[in-house]
Amino acid sequence: MSGNVTVFKWQEGFWQKMKKVFDAEYKDTYLKAGLLDKTGGELVHLISDAATMQIIRWTGGGFGMACHNYDGDMLTDEVAQVHRSPGFITSNLVGKNEDGSLIKEFEASHGTVADLWHMHLRGEETSMNPLGMVVALLGAMDHAAALNPAAQADVTKFTVSVREAVYEAFRTGKGTRDLTGPQGLTTEQFVDWVADNLAKRMAKDGPPEVFTGEEVPKVAAPSKKLRRKYQ
Repeated sequence: MSGNVTVFKWQEGFWQKMKKVFDAEYKDTYLKAGLLDKTGGELVHLISDAATMQIIRWTGGGFGMACHNYDGDMLTDEVAQVHRSPGFITSNLVGKNEDGSLIKEFEASHGTVADLWHMHLRGEETSMNPLGMVVALLGAMDHAAALNPAAQADVTKFTVSVREAVYEAFRTGKGTRDLTGPQGLTTEQFVDWVADNLAKRMAKDGPPEVFTGEEVPKVAAPSKKLRRKYQ
């Protein structure tokens, strides 16, 4: 877990506020969970260019970064390019209206959608990972439903069902190839699998089901070569 700071001094306040809140509200929980074992028990402060180089080294994952939006755009771009993925990260921006109500904006991180679209236009097979896009859209729908709760139960059943169907696909080896490996599905196959799973979930009465994954077989991690050129 690391905090990120830009070289611009006008953004230094972001780190100071984040560190203060983290130490007061979250640090003990993180320590008990072992999430700070590799950082000396502290939230690490990295300048932008240092964070950029570390991401190249941290290709095995297992880290989290809190960034100012300026840096977050750059760093999520980099993560997406390293893994040749349209992005499995979301950017969630939170603010407040004058009346105290929350303003939330959800967007997917950036990536190589353009490359895959041109492959599709050439008639080539693609395997596009939509995780960041899906989670961002569902977050926006959940927030909209909270602001106008008349149909919140119906919206929540749909959003949870979509989210769980997508998660189940990846956790059972039915995901796209950047995460699942060469046995992963094409873009079209993935969409069809999730659509079928979603229809079954929505047809059931009661609250949406959460996928537990108790019987999930272990899926081998794709090689770095495959992540760079999955086709």
